[in-house]
Amino acid sequence: MTIREQLEEREARYLSQYAALSRNTKGRMRDEPQCDIRPVFQRDRDRILHCKAFRRLKQKTQVFLLPSGDHYRTRLTHTLEVSQNARTIAKALRLNEDLVEAIALGHDLGHTPFGHAGERALNAVYHFSHNKQSLRVVDCIEKEGRGLNLTWEVRDGILNHQTAGRPHTLEGQVLRISDKLAYIYHDMDDAIRGGILTEDDIPQDIRAMLGNSCKERLNRLIHDVITNSMDRPEICMSPAVERAMTDLRKFMFENVYLNPKAKGEEDKAVHMIEQLFAYYMKRPEALPQQFKNALEHTDVSREQVVCDHIAGMTDSYAVKKFQDYFVPESWKI
Repeated sequence: MTIREQLEEREARYLSQYAALSRNTKGRMRDEPQCDIRPVFQRDRDRILHCKAFRRLKQKTQVFLLPSGDHYRTRLTHTLEVSQNARTIAKALRLNEDLVEAIALGHDLGHTPFGHAGERALNAVYHFSHNKQSLRVVDCIEKEGRGLNLTWEVRDGILNHQTAGRPHTLEGQVLRISDKLAYIYHDMDDAIRGGILTEDDIPQDIRAMLGNSCKERLNRLIHDVITNSMDRPEICMSPAVERAMTDLRKFMFENVYLNPKAKGEEDKAVHMIEQLFAYYMKRPEALPQQFKNALEHTDVSREQVVCDHIAGMTDSYAVKKFQDYFVPESWKI
């Protein structure tokens, strides 16, 4: 019996009856030999961790556009915090931690530069959403167009991680709620650090239910998810805590996500993305070779290929390409 088979046996003995077992996977898009050491979801986690799109997350905006401080979250640190929340919940519920972590590490791989401002810009010129783009990254952009060939369960969790999504595994449901918990926690922490909010600005009824600090609120929310999901075929929260979380999200949208102090530069980012999209649509020869190959050898539309390239950019690379194409250089002899 291989090490992988021993680990699969351990899963079957220990995990909840509602957990997704590695040996019961619905499989990959392309058949391939099993690893003798790692179960399939652990292998997927490793593939995502080592891919180029994951490394680029460190230079992509979470909420605050190009912040000057070192302690504000990026898309990468957001991803890691989502992963930690999800693993904490999955461990307590005896769900498959490898599957949860793989979904968590891959869920935002398709996010644009400049956060949701970049997403809105691409959606305005072409029907774009970052969850679908994350799936495109792992399916057909990474590894020079070959993709990572992940399992169905990981791909399903990535695609359905937004609020409107309907993941088919409890691990996917854990990730979906962990994403919300992470950004509610860290976006508020960043907003307080940036002087946009103070703790006293948060409505008293929300603090009475969830706690009087970012740490207390995250702890309360995670405990509530675990308590209300234990030995159940769904991931859920108590009605009172869920209402408080919804109210807190609404408060964040009104006071942070739409706050001119935090988002005042976003119009510039949107304009930059729109101009880059128009440039590549007119001059596809300026695309990197991988994307030119996609235009020449696949039936993918030019709009989609241009979105693939722009969505993969880091904030700094998008600024550089905009400068290259639209800002005159100093004259040199």
